[in-house]
Amino acid sequence: MQESRTESRLLCADLVQVEWRLSDGEIQREDASLEDISVSGACLQLESAIPVGAIVRIIYGKGELIGSVRYCSYRDIGYFAGIRFNPTSKWSSRVYRPMHLLNPYRPQDHIES
Repeated sequence: MQESRTESRLLCADLVQVEWRLSDGEIQREDASLEDISVSGACLQLESAIPVGAIVRIIYGKGELIGSVRYCSYRDIGYFAGIRFNPTSKWSSRVYRPMHLLNPYRPQDHIES
């Protein structure tokens, strides 16, 4: 698969809550592990699969990020979902800093809050 991201993802670790609507209209909620993040997207690890194209809310602390599922696949320990944030819902470390944050391209930038 060819890489289509326009910016680098930062590795991170934090627990967030994810919500999405099922086909019957019911809201599904689940805790997830935030695996990586960038201005325009993130990767989540969950126990359940989320349909590709589903709109999701990623809820953290006192805020949220809205996006859509680009892929969701099972890998050894759970489902991994790639989320593309809506144009009006961009991530910024000034607004939300995950518990552990690491720029793998500059290891000296390891930041823990």
